[in-house]
Amino acid sequence: MSTLLALDASSSACSCAVWHKGEVTSRFALTPREHTRRLMPMIDEVLAEAGLQPDDLDALAYGRGPGSFTGLRIAAGVAQGLAFGLDRPLLGVSTLEALALAAHRRYHLRYVIPALDARMNEIYVAAYHCQDGSLNRVLDEAVMPPDRLRVPSDRQDADWCGVGSGWTLWEAMPTLVQAALSQRLPDMQPDAADMVRLAAKAFDAGEGQAAHEVIPVYLRDQVAWQKR
Repeated sequence: MSTLLALDASSSACSCAVWHKGEVTSRFALTPREHTRRLMPMIDEVLAEAGLQPDDLDALAYGRGPGSFTGLRIAAGVAQGLAFGLDRPLLGVSTLEALALAAHRRYHLRYVIPALDARMNEIYVAAYHCQDGSLNRVLDEAVMPPDRLRVPSDRQDADWCGVGSGWTLWEAMPTLVQAALSQRLPDMQPDAADMVRLAAKAFDAGEGQAAHEVIPVYLRDQVAWQKR
């Protein structure tokens, strides 16, 4: 069974997790603007708690986005540096997929719309049908104004749940979307503990890549914006 390290800095939270012998050892903290300072000590802590050395890792993973541009670059830089140094493959894990898995694992939710606040009055969003630990994406990842969001047309009668910071823009969502949701969990943040589970499955399926081939996914091409 593979041994992986995953890390994430895509939101105001900073997290790190190890997958070893089917068990997860993790750290999670809300640390806005302190990701650079907190990430490396977290890595040392989870490896020590799991009784591992860096050379024991089979692969590394990180939250590849969408999310905070600065946070994604921090996580990518650390993950790529470790992967290069250890000569190990690297995997990028969707932050939206990790949110969907978290909702499914913790609350047994089957239909999940993860959304993150993208600023500039936009959200990063996707939708998943979750069953028995597996995720089927039914709405591709996108960035859009919240009033453009639509529930997948072939699943409008499903019991949907919205998770992530994008749902703080609830008032701007279309009434049909509001009516489709049975609950919202806007405080949930992407977590490496979920990413490492997704990464382990992907790695076992042969999806690891060379470190230089794995890049962040911003969704929004424009990473800097100024008001006119």
